[in-house]
Amino acid sequence: MDPFKATMIGYGLLAVVSTAAARQQPSQPVQPFPATAGTVGSVGLDGTIDKFYAGTHTAIVKTADGLSHLIHLTDRTTVHGIQSDEPFRGLSEGSHVVVHYVVDRSRKTAVEVDRVGEGGFRIVQGEVVSLDRASRRLTVRLPDDSQVVLRLTDRAAHDVGKEVATRTRVVVYYIDEDGVQAAHYFKKVE
Repeated sequence: MDPFKATMIGYGLLAVVSTAAARQQPSQPVQPFPATAGTVGSVGLDGTIDKFYAGTHTAIVKTADGLSHLIHLTDRTTVHGIQSDEPFRGLSEGSHVVVHYVVDRSRKTAVEVDRVGEGGFRIVQGEVVSLDRASRRLTVRLPDDSQVVLRLTDRAAHDVGKEVATRTRVVVYYIDEDGVQAAHYFKKVE
């Protein structure tokens, strides 16, 4: 058989099959994919800067469980715990940080970065005595049985520590703001 004829017969059969299949399908509007359930607010990430790329304003933050997260920094990213006119300069490889980020599609954009350590945020560990998100207060019993009362930032009161309740062991990251110990992040510890 002539190759041209064979090709034309093939196209003809394809058109007949396609038309028959289209007639069998009921005419219904195509439903869009449901929206992916996203996170409302920001997500907290406790880790160490593995790599920092000042030119592209990105950092790879490695968490204790070994996962690496690519974080994008913008001119609207707030950096705490660094005394500098250019706060991104205070972020360097090996810095312990808590990053509060939002996710848009797969891009993680930092809203706030808290540097932990000398001159930055301090850490306290203990058991939650009370957690009042409405009043923005967290009371923690320390290992020596003393208690510390911390004021929660708006972000901490709303977005952080959803799994934390009374009698939960926690680690809290705080900084002194105008004489008040302000907790920016806290999480449950095992």
